[in-house]
Amino acid sequence: MAKPTLYGADYSVYARIARMTLEEKGVGYELVPLDIFAAEGIPAWYLEHHPFGRIPAFEHDGFRLFETGAITRYVDEAFDGPALQPVDARGRARMVQISGMLDAYGYRAMVWDVAVERLEKTQPDEQLIASGLSQAETVLKVLTSLKAKGPWLLGEQLTLADLHAAPIVAYFVKVAEGRDLLARFEDVRDWYQRFAAQPSFARTERVG
Repeated sequence: MAKPTLYGADYSVYARIARMTLEEKGVGYELVPLDIFAAEGIPAWYLEHHPFGRIPAFEHDGFRLFETGAITRYVDEAFDGPALQPVDARGRARMVQISGMLDAYGYRAMVWDVAVERLEKTQPDEQLIASGLSQAETVLKVLTSLKAKGPWLLGEQLTLADLHAAPIVAYFVKVAEGRDLLARFEDVRDWYQRFAAQPSFARTERVG
């Protein structure tokens, strides 16, 4: 099969999720840099790949996808390599629940309201950061309650849930508040440290 193409940026949490999925499957791919925050705006041609102008977008043998969850499931099912989804219905449901919970309640609070606000604003909004940390605490509590026994979120099998969660946590712990909060949740902290040793994590880490 032809090598797939992924459109995205190295700063993007969601592009990294897709990239790590490709890495875990051992799939060679072309990364086309696409900065949605560029001063000149989003290129008109890209809207054919993602009509809402977000990243990532994906193409394989003329088949186009956007939405990270759709991309990662396609990659897992279309290519050889280790299975990244549980075979049982309850395991798959838990995987989708964890990813959906992080999308709905974790990403904005942990990445934007805490990490980006602290790292990139000259005068950070401390009230926004505090609110983000409160939400992040709930997310980590829930993630702790959902985590199965074993090295990974769903137990013995590394799945798309791990690949979805790790880049969000990685951004969160760029700041001291994030590191301090994560340290209070030992199971999730230990899982994250374990995942951070994965080759896919190192190969997709932003430099600089």
